[in-house]
Amino acid sequence: MTILRNLPLLAIIALLAACAGKPARDAAPVSTVVAPQGVDQVQASNDASTAVSQDEPAPVAADAAQGTPVADTAGGTAPTDAEDDFAALYGGPTPSSSDNGATAEGAPAYDPWERYNRGVHRFNNAVDRGVARPLATAYVNVVPQFARTGVSNFFSNLRSPLTMVNQLLQGHADDAWDTLGRFLMNSTFGIGGLFDPASKAMVPKRSEDFGQTLGAWGWRRSRYVELPFFGPRTVRDVFGLAGDIPLSPMRQIEMDKVRIGLQGLQLVDMRAQLMAVDSLRDSAVDEYALTRDAWLQRRSYQIEKDLRNGGKRDGDEQTPIPVDAMPMPNWGD
Repeated sequence: MTILRNLPLLAIIALLAACAGKPARDAAPVSTVVAPQGVDQVQASNDASTAVSQDEPAPVAADAAQGTPVADTAGGTAPTDAEDDFAALYGGPTPSSSDNGATAEGAPAYDPWERYNRGVHRFNNAVDRGVARPLATAYVNVVPQFARTGVSNFFSNLRSPLTMVNQLLQGHADDAWDTLGRFLMNSTFGIGGLFDPASKAMVPKRSEDFGQTLGAWGWRRSRYVELPFFGPRTVRDVFGLAGDIPLSPMRQIEMDKVRIGLQGLQLVDMRAQLMAVDSLRDSAVDEYALTRDAWLQRRSYQIEKDLRNGGKRDGDEQTPIPVDAMPMPNWGD
């Protein structure tokens, strides 16, 4: 009888002892352990608790109540080095931030001409450090910020006709209409594009070229090639230059001094915008590989985003060096 009267107290003591002996990390549910009834089942539960409490990688799972990830050590969800380099170079979302959480291309860099490309890259770096970077540094030190912004707006506005045509070729008529509206608004109220009233009016800002159009038409995977002065490209983008040249307003200027002067200013403006990543490039173990991988992922990201979202990719102005920025002959003449 004494035992029966003290039964509730004994139950409470047993419950407290069980709680005190629970591991810090949540153990696996006992229902997931298959064991015979009785003492063997209790022993199996203890073994499961001990296994979970060890310092071994836990599989990716989701909390049933919270719906939040418990671990992130499987499935490739952690960003890779190339993706980190991409984010550092361009200051935007990495290709892994797409809707399905995978990289835009999901394949290693296609660079069978690496030996040639590295030689051209060394040449381009020499030109950059000897000419382009000093000019961009002087440009930033001498020209005030508001004036540099006006120059960037001007050249961005000049690209609008090329962007609009490529949006039409990709089947994005609504985006082409937005780009036309931006061009007309900035060319008039923005005083030739020096100001950007279209952005204040919430008109989307996008950038397209014929290389992206070829990618949207099905030419996805293309070998990497670096061109002298032009920098990173793919074979697809080299062919894309042929489609961009006739659409360049700047290349229609017949006065060589005016055209070359504007092209030089455009190159200096583009180089000044890249000064923020100079320290990253200089400290990279393999600066060529970093530039190549980040650039290829960027282009693949642009094309895949166009295909998935119907061209809805706002605020993306990072493109290869446009053909109208290089002092080349007017091939269309």
